[in-house]
Amino acid sequence: MEKRPSGIKPESWLVSAGRASEPGAPLNVPPIPASNFIIGREREYSRDDGTPTWEALEEVVGGLESGKAVAFASGMAAIAAVFDQLAAGAVVVLPDDCYQGVVGLAAAGAERQRWSVQRVAVDDTAGWIRACGVADLIWLESPSNPLLTVADLEAVCAAPRKPGAIVAVDNTFATPLNQQPLDFGATVSLQSATKFIGGHSDLLAGVATTKDDALWHALRKSRELTGATPGTLEAFLAVRGARTLALRLQRAQQTAMLLAERLEEHPLVTRVRYPGLPSHPTHAMAKRVLKGFGTIISFDLLGGAEIADRVCRNVRLIRHATSLGAVESTMERRAAIPGQGHLPPSLLRLSVGIEDADDLWVDLDSAIRSAAQ
Repeated sequence: MEKRPSGIKPESWLVSAGRASEPGAPLNVPPIPASNFIIGREREYSRDDGTPTWEALEEVVGGLESGKAVAFASGMAAIAAVFDQLAAGAVVVLPDDCYQGVVGLAAAGAERQRWSVQRVAVDDTAGWIRACGVADLIWLESPSNPLLTVADLEAVCAAPRKPGAIVAVDNTFATPLNQQPLDFGATVSLQSATKFIGGHSDLLAGVATTKDDALWHALRKSRELTGATPGTLEAFLAVRGARTLALRLQRAQQTAMLLAERLEEHPLVTRVRYPGLPSHPTHAMAKRVLKGFGTIISFDLLGGAEIADRVCRNVRLIRHATSLGAVESTMERRAAIPGQGHLPPSLLRLSVGIEDADDLWVDLDSAIRSAAQ
């Protein structure tokens, strides 16, 4: 797996990595739908040894994250592989605001007495530092989903930790272009490539990246034993989508900032959560640890859940759909999802795409005003 040279910027790596270099080779690594290979070299069976298509995705994301990557069938498969490293009786610490898939996985393991689970507020840096001394898995998510709280990753990742403990950072919202958890000292960085890496709502994939060779081998072994392998077409599409990540992120972040500022002035919006706004509780931290503020906005509406649901039904350009990080803007009421009782009932999470900013504002403003009538 080729590493990103120190003189190559991430924007160039996105375009150049994961390609063959020998004369006569295809410019793009093709989808290789093969489960087995002719015996005689290092690659014999794809579940064990991977494929060139998977490896292209691993090279792209691993170089972005400054480590060695392992591709999985989904973001949750990558997450499950990290949890798979825990011994019986382990202590897991999760953020108070966290992706529900992780919360569900941790709860299921706790019910089977595989581990115990503690929760710490995302912005409670002192609490996280204390947890590092007792936890076997520190699970950080920053910015958090969906309240967009930014953690002091630098301090937490550098804190003394229990021997053998894993500090894992879900870096999906920030993307490797805005945040480098491994450089802060995290053990492993996770990407749901379904989101920003793929960028087109047409695949499921996940990637775990680490600088720890032993953990890298262990994650590959977990993928092999559980069969959590990425699909051939999905890996190909993720690589193709990643080529434009820098452009998509730049455009969507600019629009997100504009929409967040306008939403903050809207008479029917009671609160806007976006790390780029000075009013955001962790804005100062975001300026320190993030290179960009991202494309996700969460905001609360006057009138409660019913009004929020109407807004989701009223939008036309923005799609009423889950997930995020794609070229199209999507929005949903997160408290409608089971297990999200800590969220305000009227909170909407908006994933900003690459459409025209003014068109998105007209659609959003019209939907809000019509819902309130």
